[in-house]
Amino acid sequence: MNIHRVSYDHPDAVKLNDEVQAEYDIRYGDGGDATPMDPADFRPPNGVYLIAYDEHGTPVASGGWRVQNANGEGNRDGDAELKRMYVIEQMRGRGLARRLLAALEDDARAAGRLRMVLETGTEQPEAIALYTSSGYEPCEKFGYYRFHDNSRCYAKAL
Repeated sequence: MNIHRVSYDHPDAVKLNDEVQAEYDIRYGDGGDATPMDPADFRPPNGVYLIAYDEHGTPVASGGWRVQNANGEGNRDGDAELKRMYVIEQMRGRGLARRLLAALEDDARAAGRLRMVLETGTEQPEAIALYTSSGYEPCEKFGYYRFHDNSRCYAKAL
């Protein structure tokens, strides 16, 4: 797996984002994640967006982090918010998400972020298992879905 920094609006990022949004719609029936995001959110030093490619140059996984600081949505100063973690179905179960997560944590740490936070949902048990087995613990709810019953928020000190 080759991991590359790309812009959030790179064609491969858009393709994988469309796929993850379709999966969210299937799991939650709500049309996908409505959290507002802008490509500038993922431009260093405000964040980064990564895509993992297989040996043939096919994009197989993606994820990014963006700066969050204390705001009215429950974030704290120094937060890095994990967004759009996704592995295509045929490549799951090979440790790609764990490797991508580690790369994102390393990047956020190097950028001076203090805590990685994320929001997922009850219909994504695989994501919850990945994060809890990677040292993430439940935290106060934050972000766009903080008032939804099926939202789950996690954090890990960097």
